[in-house]
Amino acid sequence: MISIGNLPPVKQKTKKRLGRGYGSGKGGHTASRGQKGQKSRSKIHPLFEGTKNKKSLIQRLPLLRGKGKLKPSVSRPFVVEVGKLNVFAEGSVVDVDVLVAKGVLPKEAKNAGVKILSNGKLEKKLTVNLPVTRGAASQIKALGGVIQE
Repeated sequence: MISIGNLPPVKQKTKKRLGRGYGSGKGGHTASRGQKGQKSRSKIHPLFEGTKNKKSLIQRLPLLRGKGKLKPSVSRPFVVEVGKLNVFAEGSVVDVDVLVAKGVLPKEAKNAGVKILSNGKLEKKLTVNLPVTRGAASQIKALGGVIQE
């Protein structure tokens, strides 16, 4: 009697190897590729888009010349306006980790960098551990704050 515990082994059907002679079962002459034409030959280039009047994909992409063409593009730092720093308590330290924790910046800002701009009006004395513009620095120092980069 056959039960789940003593089932006979299941044989996997192997894939037919195309184009390996008549004895392989699927094989001589055209080997299921039809007759003539581009698709009957070995490979079509992955970027081939057929006959077109407009430019193909490669021609539509800009040519990158010169030495730094393989380098990743330079990312700009995240920008925080001085007015948004009013969220913090008086005398607190402001850095990237604190800004991310408060939800002012996304998590990606830790790797890309942050810069503080002078848009808005600061109303609290803070210690800032980030790069700042001249206008932002003057606002922070006017209220007695400290800038440490």
